[in-house]
Amino acid sequence: MSIRDAMRNPICTNCGGPAMIGEISIEEQHLRIENARLKDELDRVCSLAGKFLGRPVSSNGPPMPNSSLELGFSLPMGPHDFVNSPLPVMQPNNNNNNNPSKGTTIERSLERSMYLELALAAMDDLVKMAQTDDPIWIRSNIEGGREVLNLEEYSRSFSPCIGMKPNGFVTEASRETGMVIINGLALVETLMDSNKWAEMFPCIIARTTTTDVISNGMGGTRNGALQLMYAELQVLSPLVPVREVNFLRFCKQHAEGVWAVVDVSIDAIRENSGGTPAYSGCRRLPSGCVVQDMPNGYSKVTWVEHAEYDESVVHHLYRQLITAGMGFGAQRWVATLQRQCECLAILMSSAAPARDHNAITAGGRRSMLKLAQRMTNNFCAGVCASTVYKWNKLHTDNVDDDVRVMTRQSVDDPGEPPGIVLSAATSVWLPVSPQRLFDFLRNEHLRSEWDILSNGGPMQEMAHIAKGQDHGNCVSLLRASAMNANQSSMLILQETCIDASGSLVVYAPVDIPAMHVVMNGGDSAYVALLPSGFAIVPDGPGSCGPGRVGGSMLTVAFQILVNSLPTAKLTVESVETVNNLISCTVQKIKAALQCES
Repeated sequence: MSIRDAMRNPICTNCGGPAMIGEISIEEQHLRIENARLKDELDRVCSLAGKFLGRPVSSNGPPMPNSSLELGFSLPMGPHDFVNSPLPVMQPNNNNNNNPSKGTTIERSLERSMYLELALAAMDDLVKMAQTDDPIWIRSNIEGGREVLNLEEYSRSFSPCIGMKPNGFVTEASRETGMVIINGLALVETLMDSNKWAEMFPCIIARTTTTDVISNGMGGTRNGALQLMYAELQVLSPLVPVREVNFLRFCKQHAEGVWAVVDVSIDAIRENSGGTPAYSGCRRLPSGCVVQDMPNGYSKVTWVEHAEYDESVVHHLYRQLITAGMGFGAQRWVATLQRQCECLAILMSSAAPARDHNAITAGGRRSMLKLAQRMTNNFCAGVCASTVYKWNKLHTDNVDDDVRVMTRQSVDDPGEPPGIVLSAATSVWLPVSPQRLFDFLRNEHLRSEWDILSNGGPMQEMAHIAKGQDHGNCVSLLRASAMNANQSSMLILQETCIDASGSLVVYAPVDIPAMHVVMNGGDSAYVALLPSGFAIVPDGPGSCGPGRVGGSMLTVAFQILVNSLPTAKLTVESVETVNNLISCTVQKIKAALQCES
């Protein structure tokens, strides 16, 4: 019986016949309405359970004893089921249970059933997109045969699970498959833990948190795990805004050694619930990965990224690159995953690579790598203006239009010098291949051609820690030559990374006594540094006009302490100095690579 029927046709509890409205108390009317509402919700949940089991589930009989095991997911249907559920779930606030009119538990249950329904639909979409080739995916003749989503065929084969695309939004979709040196269980655990997920993809994820755990999974595994998450995703350029997304993440084991993890935005559910979407500039359609264990200890990972976003907020230099999936796309996720897992495999191996500096102890390697990780994370936070730090953007006439300048206060952080930190970043196009640009910027012998910290001469590599098979993936300690006998030499910590999606060169001046402590295995948390560096990506097919394919997008960024007093006022001279530094560095790089025009 529906709620409306219960109100229109009240029934006498004694004889079962029709009742006059006056014969039923207000309390009983409320109970009848609530019972009808519960019945509707139970039917809905049973329908969802039937989808999971592949056979009908009756709402009249007792639940099947093995249903939760077969499902791999248990959805609470009432206040007591939150306690007795075989899977760990977050309990709702039951303060209003004595007042059925408020219905907190029922509303919570209804919302969760909507989340489950969305997660199931998203999982179906992801698996279908991961396993289907032509005509859903077609090979592009440009950019090395990259796979492109056939939007017309997709719209015919898939129903939109989060509603229609908003006006003015464009679609970005990509798929990538690769072999990764990690087993499926370990990768699934990494993806379902927000901290581990952020550590695995530090240059893509600016910040993330798990906002609600609906289910932790079944039988001590992540099968059936469902959680709400928030993330800030970034491309390392001030010309591309950070993407803020609220989404469901759902994990399911499809077969022995085969897992899938899917993400999908929850904006539609929040709109239907009367709330407002947390961020309307980007929607994450079913995206994620299917992971299959291989006999050699590797995993075959098929990654799908699918989003709709407001293109108007992206600078024209990056628009085609982003649309092609080269900024937030699947290739970047898989390439980063492969590079990070290769690094972990090297670090866990007992023998240090032949290229490593023999004088560094195992503890020293760990401390240096931890320091380099903090340096690179802080560099990314300064380029993209994520909420990791509280940045204040400056709008001044004495700064070039394509340079973004921001300031923040550094107080009570042992890993930074105290005072006013100024960050300046810009992105430019260069008619130089990404590999050539990366090799030039990481070469300590050529550093004097662009770096004022080099004192006009070549630098010497004092220590080297390999992070991958490619020589470009490493952490180095460089020493600059002293300009005269009275000046002490300076050390620079540098991390370089390269993979199929792009490359990174990050560096920071460091204190010599502090680095001696770190290289002997001491705590790196008290080494104060402010990072600067470069991010390089291929410019994308035709992103800068005809005849320019094969170039690079170069992001240059500096973080500088402009005053050692956190309460000091920022001066115009300080801003001009940093603006001149960034402009001068770009011009020197162009001159050295003979691409000034």
